[in-house]
Amino acid sequence: MTTLSRIIGILILTILIFLTSCSSDDDTATIPVSNETMTNAELTAYFTTLAENTEVPGFAISIVKDGTIVYQNAVGYANIENEEAYTNQTVNFIASLSKTFVGTATAKAIEEGYFTLDTNINELLPKPISNPKQPEAVITVRHLVTHTSGLVDNVESYLAHNYYILPEENVTTTGANILKDATGLEQRAARSLEDFLANYFLENGDLYSTDNFANVKPGEVWNYSNTGTALMGYIIETVTEQSFYDYVKQNILAPLHMNASTFNINEVNINATATCYLEQGIPLPKYAFDSYPEGGLYTNNEDMGNYLLEMSKGLSGDTTSLFGSSLYDMLFDYQLPNGIVPSNFADNHGLFWYAHNNLWAHGGNDPGVSTYIELADDGSWGYSMLSNMDAVFGANEAKYLQVKEKIEKGIQVYLESN
Repeated sequence: MTTLSRIIGILILTILIFLTSCSSDDDTATIPVSNETMTNAELTAYFTTLAENTEVPGFAISIVKDGTIVYQNAVGYANIENEEAYTNQTVNFIASLSKTFVGTATAKAIEEGYFTLDTNINELLPKPISNPKQPEAVITVRHLVTHTSGLVDNVESYLAHNYYILPEENVTTTGANILKDATGLEQRAARSLEDFLANYFLENGDLYSTDNFANVKPGEVWNYSNTGTALMGYIIETVTEQSFYDYVKQNILAPLHMNASTFNINEVNINATATCYLEQGIPLPKYAFDSYPEGGLYTNNEDMGNYLLEMSKGLSGDTTSLFGSSLYDMLFDYQLPNGIVPSNFADNHGLFWYAHNNLWAHGGNDPGVSTYIELADDGSWGYSMLSNMDAVFGANEAKYLQVKEKIEKGIQVYLESN
């Protein structure tokens, strides 16, 4: 397997890691539990020790329980070289955890009457998209939000012609050279979401290939699709006649007071964001991607706490802040017949959310970024995690899974004792 194939494989197959249990010796941190309760200070001490004794640069955690944010803190470094602390205000893009926001935006657009889950996407797009391997197939909104559309990520074009290093970045560093060599990324200006998708899905496009499509009937085979998610974002953009990032800001971020969050990279002070690390001592250059709805939300732990709380209340039926209760039900309802989603991955699908073992969850991994969100299916508790740790290159996936396991262990002890 080529390095490029390895990277895209990890991006797709470990983007959600809530199913993975990684056995490891519990020698990096001891959970300091008192006889009755584990305090917030004790949990922070545990996380601090974990960051100091592992290769994670920094991370931030929010925890909700019974309709309240009960814990919110960050440890480690946003920038190791400058000894800049990772804080609740540190901005990080969150990779594929962003897809849950696409799901929420889809629910809002459905409530506003723009389409239904069963609407043919070609009724919504300015130019129709046809799967050359299944030319008579009808792709619906439901297929996009459950990764069953038959629209897939072609390794050769999804990374090298979608991701890009930002123009002002130093591309002579060790991290930049590794990123360029492994993925073929270029340093360039952004291209529009519409241009990327047209080039990828339309026959006259520069990136068009039959490899962009699977020979399957929509709804019958699960195939994780970043490009399909980006297309869902573009559909929302098309039907609402406003940019996807403006629609999300107006209908999700602003109502939840997520004032530091945006999908619009032009609104971000890139120099103030967390530095992404391949490993300690090897920072990566700042990068982005044209298919931004599928992974490009910038946010911080303070804002993510608000989102986590809203989703927990949505599951428990205690909010209508974003839309009516029936839409929260849709967001977290099984959308597929049993057996479509691989059993080692999830039980079923909501609107981009995954269900497994009485949990709803989603994660995200891009070079130098690892994120995760998990909620009890009754909304009684949940947590989110942001970090600038890599889980894509080499042995970093296993290292990250070990760190995540220890984070979860601390969270569960905390929840059980409070």
